[in-house]
Amino acid sequence: MVDSRTAEQWESAASLLTAVADPIRLQLLHLLVGRTRCVCDLQPEPAIPGNLLSYHLKVLREAGLIEGARRGRWIDYSLAAGALERLQAALPDPARAARQLAIVR
Repeated sequence: MVDSRTAEQWESAASLLTAVADPIRLQLLHLLVGRTRCVCDLQPEPAIPGNLLSYHLKVLREAGLIEGARRGRWIDYSLAAGALERLQAALPDPARAARQLAIVR
């Protein structure tokens, strides 16, 4: 049983995982789970400069993991619909691996 993903699907999965491979971006995702937050409330620990925070938010936005909605001078961020599910799908499936091992044995 071979994983039937296409090269494009592998590339998409790798892009998602690359986006969250940075500790700051991973921390930002955790801050957004289950809630919308103003950019002013998204300072990770340890604190980083505003331009670096903007960069990390941009990477997550471009990966399709978060969405921003302008509210006056501020932007409210939230997880994009299905973001966590897409991340989980990008990872190896332990059940599939177990089935593959059972077939090989």
